[in-house]
Amino acid sequence: MRLFLIRHADAESGEPDELRALSPEGREQARALGKQLAGEGVRPDALLTSPLLRARETGEALADALGCTSEPSEALAPGADAATLRSAVEGRGETVIVVGHQPDCSQIAAEIGDGTEPRFPPAGMVELLLPEPSTS
Repeated sequence: MRLFLIRHADAESGEPDELRALSPEGREQARALGKQLAGEGVRPDALLTSPLLRARETGEALADALGCTSEPSEALAPGADAATLRSAVEGRGETVIVVGHQPDCSQIAAEIGDGTEPRFPPAGMVELLLPEPSTS
């Protein structure tokens, strides 16, 4: 599976944390990333986000640019790890976009990738290949 792991775009500060919306800069970051992915020919089979507002808004902007729908998943809430991500994306197709949070994105990318935690600024993205689960 081709997996695009994305940190939500820049968000406003405030409380409660789960209701923090994207900042104007964040909305532009999300739109620009969606246009970039569309320009590269990315056609996701699924686009999953954390249930928190800033991640959902990032996912909606990406979905608008990519002509697909965005779906929140409790499995991607803050504290998500590689195991919960794998279960959330299993059976969702060959190309999946996931929008999550830090430090989760770096830790998941390190576990699935080469062990190095990449830097994940707001709207940062890493493309990973997620091996199919072995069937024994």
